[in-house]
Amino acid sequence: MKNNITFTMIKPDAMENGHAGDILSMIIKSDFQISALKLTQLTKKQAQAFYNIHRKKPFFNDLVTFMTRSPIVVAVLEKNRAVEDFRRLIGSTNPEKAEKGTVRKLFATSMGENAIHGSDSIDNARIESSFFFAGWEMY
Repeated sequence: MKNNITFTMIKPDAMENGHAGDILSMIIKSDFQISALKLTQLTKKQAQAFYNIHRKKPFFNDLVTFMTRSPIVVAVLEKNRAVEDFRRLIGSTNPEKAEKGTVRKLFATSMGENAIHGSDSIDNARIESSFFFAGWEMY
């Protein structure tokens, strides 16, 4: 897998509200190269596995229910400083605190339904990418 990647997921709330195209456009206009892209829908078992790190937290079941209610778009993105630049593009998890022009400021409705996920490190980007994509699916 390449260096300088990040992983993203356009979440069910953004999909239901018709924001996937606008979000993908923002990503491309920010000079990210898309190495892999897929429309999918998580099963309960897949969502539980992906969010296993949160399994003992009180919001876990609500998170699994939210993430399985509608399709999502997942993608592997490439760019120098991919993780840092993408985190800046998507903004704070809390849309009220997100900077103007960020994905979450524009499209998120709450901390729980915050439109998009972005990896917090290159190591997690690799793990998360591998969860959704086989090596031969990433270019």
